[in-house]
Amino acid sequence: MPTTTQLVISSQSKPGVLADVASVLGEAGVNIKAFSAPEVTGTGKLRILVADLEGARAALKAAKIKFVEETALLLSLKNKPGALKEVADLLTKSRINIKCGYCTPSREGKRAIVVLTVSSTEKALTILRNHSLDEF
Repeated sequence: MPTTTQLVISSQSKPGVLADVASVLGEAGVNIKAFSAPEVTGTGKLRILVADLEGARAALKAAKIKFVEETALLLSLKNKPGALKEVADLLTKSRINIKCGYCTPSREGKRAIVVLTVSSTEKALTILRNHSLDEF
């Protein structure tokens, strides 16, 4: 199961924030592979996975858009009821907190790509590998 670097932009929740970030990345030729923008009042966090991390870093810095980076797990699960429960149960039993998560089905719909940030990435990798859940 691979990990990836996720860009996190903290910003006031208001019209145009996602449009601005998407515009900056688009103009730099950086493809957004996934994003999470939960509904919030006040300051929110926009999490983005990109195809070109170095290009995204440079474009956001040039546009003076502040961001931090965090490691995220990428899982490919069967797109069926209970698949996420199995992962969540394993992490819970190991006392690993899921801080953030989002997913999307694959194009053919048979798999779901799940992105998770957790309290202990290395421990989570070991636990999930031992249970053969990593089929990405």
